[in-house]
Amino acid sequence: MALRTTLTGKTGPRRRPTRRSARKQGPARPVSVDRFLEMLAAERGAAKNTLDAYARDLAHAHAHLKEQSGLADATVEHLRGYLRALEISGMAPRTAARRLSALRQYYRFLYAEGERGDDPSASLDSPRQGRPLPKILSETEVDALLDAARDRDGPEGSRLVCLLEILYATGLRVSELVSLPFAAVARDPRVLIVRGKGSKERMVPLTDAASEAIKAFKTVRGVFLAKGETSAFLFPSRGIDGHLTRRRFGQLLDELAVEAGLDRRKVSPHVLRHAFATHLLDHGADLRSVQQMLGHADISTTQIYTHVLGERLKALVNAHHPLAEG
Repeated sequence: MALRTTLTGKTGPRRRPTRRSARKQGPARPVSVDRFLEMLAAERGAAKNTLDAYARDLAHAHAHLKEQSGLADATVEHLRGYLRALEISGMAPRTAARRLSALRQYYRFLYAEGERGDDPSASLDSPRQGRPLPKILSETEVDALLDAARDRDGPEGSRLVCLLEILYATGLRVSELVSLPFAAVARDPRVLIVRGKGSKERMVPLTDAASEAIKAFKTVRGVFLAKGETSAFLFPSRGIDGHLTRRRFGQLLDELAVEAGLDRRKVSPHVLRHAFATHLLDHGADLRSVQQMLGHADISTTQIYTHVLGERLKALVNAHHPLAEG
């Protein structure tokens, strides 16, 4: 190894000059993207996860366009080339459609702010995609999960039963569930006031089983707090978030699915949300009520569950209707 002489007369290994990897740093994000994200947070109350998703999608587009026009000055043809590149790379149509949606929101913002005289995304067609039916669990499978949770002893078991009962009784998004404020259940509620996407509040009724599970968990909740500490969350944690994380809840569901004899790949917090909605409709709930409880801004999002019911009813008719014989 080559040696160098220092000012003190000592010798040591010669160091080669270092360079930061441009690939690691990535292209600098346009200032207009920061302003766009600030607008989403301030005016629309976008959650951190939503902002992070927009930032990632726009960063991906900027990385592709930076050698041509840059993101802010892209033309319709530049954007069409980007979408073609996504298709050639094998990206799922659903992911490509989400990226295009982020671009549309961004360019509408630039147009509204007077930073562009046009919206280059306005004439672009969304990638064609089939709408997959949501995966659900049967009522028997949900019962098996709950029975497995009840078989667990101690505070961990009590917390898991409480999580499952609330989730199946309300259809909350997992982020809403794990971050539920303690104040929401402090007085033995029969309903929950949930703050969802865009900081919009909605009222969701609780089942008797969920109310009883909350009561039982409140008696052992202090186990999950450091000595002498309090928490604003129903499901506190000593981690950096201050509450049980979505990832940890997902891990607990994986373990529980195995104990219940179910395929763990079939079980997730979101699948339980789907089960809540589908089972309600199965038992005669109207679509508008389910929309309100799920917190869907557009009823067309809720209507996907009617397609699930439609497929099941079709199978029932084909199997049992006398005119379907032969």
